[in-house]
Amino acid sequence: MAPKLHPVFTKDTLDRQRFYMDIAVYGLGYVGAVSAACLARDGHTVIGVDPQPSKVDLINSGQAPMIEGCVGEIISSAVSSGDLRAVGSAEEAVPETDLSFICVGTPSRRNGSLDTSAVVRVCEQIGEALKVKSTNRRHTIVVRSTILPGTMRELVVPTLEAASGMKAGEDFGVANNPEFLREGTAVYDYDNPPKTVIGADDAETHRIVARLYEHLDAPMVLTSMKVGELVKYADNAWHAVKVAFGNEIGNISKAVGVDSHDVMDIFVKDRKLNISNAYLKPGFAFGGSCLPKDVRALTYKGRQLDLELPLLNSVLPSNTRQIDRAFEHIERIGKRRIAFLGVSFKPGTDDLRESPQIELVEKLIGKGYDVRIYDKNVHMAKLMGANREFVIEKIPHIFQLLSDDLDDVLTHGQIVVIGNNAPEFHSLSKRLHPSQTIYDLARIDELSETEAAYDGVNW
Repeated sequence: MAPKLHPVFTKDTLDRQRFYMDIAVYGLGYVGAVSAACLARDGHTVIGVDPQPSKVDLINSGQAPMIEGCVGEIISSAVSSGDLRAVGSAEEAVPETDLSFICVGTPSRRNGSLDTSAVVRVCEQIGEALKVKSTNRRHTIVVRSTILPGTMRELVVPTLEAASGMKAGEDFGVANNPEFLREGTAVYDYDNPPKTVIGADDAETHRIVARLYEHLDAPMVLTSMKVGELVKYADNAWHAVKVAFGNEIGNISKAVGVDSHDVMDIFVKDRKLNISNAYLKPGFAFGGSCLPKDVRALTYKGRQLDLELPLLNSVLPSNTRQIDRAFEHIERIGKRRIAFLGVSFKPGTDDLRESPQIELVEKLIGKGYDVRIYDKNVHMAKLMGANREFVIEKIPHIFQLLSDDLDDVLTHGQIVVIGNNAPEFHSLSKRLHPSQTIYDLARIDELSETEAAYDGVNW
């Protein structure tokens, strides 16, 4: 099939006119059929590929292989105009296309693992077809299927290289491009994505795939293949957590005679904290006078009401596990003298109540580590009220380890633990020795550039 415009990758061409490509879409299930339809509607020449003759016949007769709003009409129009057709094999599609979208299913196996056999088969077929492709134009393979981190580099790329005898990033491009389509609103979601994510390891592949989406009003994120793979799982896990969270709040609401939708309608009005990026950056455990206490009280109420709340009941154990994990990381470093900088649960406060940093210090002391502490906000003489009472009753021994001399504490530490994001810790690089190891609980990026060894709790 003659292309509308073969991609000639010069800056002038790309800047002057709309970018059309000859595209093959492998797998005419839900994601593949929607993607093929929308790409053809947008002006690309599309060949759908599926081993099931029934799906191929449906597409070629102008019908959708599933029920989804607008898709049938788009497919009918695209087939009538010659922009969309379907075939049964990669051997037929690869010679006529410059980009391959892999949209095959990756279902769960019985043990919960991901079945990537369909992805492997398609990569083998594309690779074999690339081996005999007559044109010298660079082919790009884009995986839309949902795959776990590492699948591109450990499975997709080796399979393509072995089957084609070519080198990824040189002879052909490879990218991961997760989809964010919801059943029932798939075409709307294709046209109005929350973001467009393209994971690739070379700039040319990023550029080619990005041009497919340049007309969409959405953030364009060019990243590595592994990040691209994990983004989709982070999204879906978060959506699942939100549903489970809403349901457990609903269970409590019903048990105490409250309309759960009234509660959550008010909850989602908070766009600064509740529905936002607040609290979602990976890092150390939470603490302070509110979160642990309130989660504990809510789950206790649930037990009183004989409710099973597995998500909410797992929150505090998960938080404790993050403290244990930090201790295990420090233990593996294999040094005994610790400089601990920042023990209040967050910077700009002297609040030590349920501080996870204090819990980590306690674990280190209990295992015989030689710990010294610096926190400019924590002074016994200045502490008042509940915070002073907590210190006197619960952790009086901690104050014997405190020093007001940051340089003295730093000199002591073979390991420098950064406990919170206090401003004074951002300029430590020149005060550290190459023999020291930084263990960062707060993600202070400037410290990763020091000559000292650097590690973080989640990075």
